[in-house]
Amino acid sequence: MLLALASTPAFAHTGAGPVDGLMHGLMHPLTGLDHVLAMVAVGLWAGLVGGKARIAYPAAFVTTMALAGAWGMAGGALPGVEIGIAFSVVILGAAVALKASPPLAAGTLACGILAIFHGFAHGAELPENASGLAYALGFILATAVLHFIGIMLAGVIATRAPLIARIAGGGLVLAGVALLAG
Repeated sequence: MLLALASTPAFAHTGAGPVDGLMHGLMHPLTGLDHVLAMVAVGLWAGLVGGKARIAYPAAFVTTMALAGAWGMAGGALPGVEIGIAFSVVILGAAVALKASPPLAAGTLACGILAIFHGFAHGAELPENASGLAYALGFILATAVLHFIGIMLAGVIATRAPLIARIAGGGLVLAGVALLAG
């Protein structure tokens, strides 16, 4: 009786559970703290810098992430992915804490480079029998939403409590260091 109660559903019937990849793709960025922190940080940094950065930083991240995701799905190899993801949290946190305002091209390039690790991780973890296109659409949409949340947070805290943005950036740096430490 106890074993029967402890069992999990098998989803043995066609169509039970998310089989198309979209839900898996939507959930992947949202279920990893490292991804959530980095993606919100991109939006937060973009929102704090303002102007064209609000579009350019997230667009560079999403575009590069999608390309790196395709590379991961194709079976490519990228050593140190988890370390790169953790460093992205540290770097983005530092940019927020310092309220760094580099030239637009430099900030955009930084976001694109950091996205390589996230995209590769997403693509390499494509669930078996899932549609790669649906899965990619899911992680792209989830990432865009997390960027948007960061931009909205920046809009609120930049005007009402600018010190909170710096504290949040410091918290991101600490979280990234904790991720690196394991």
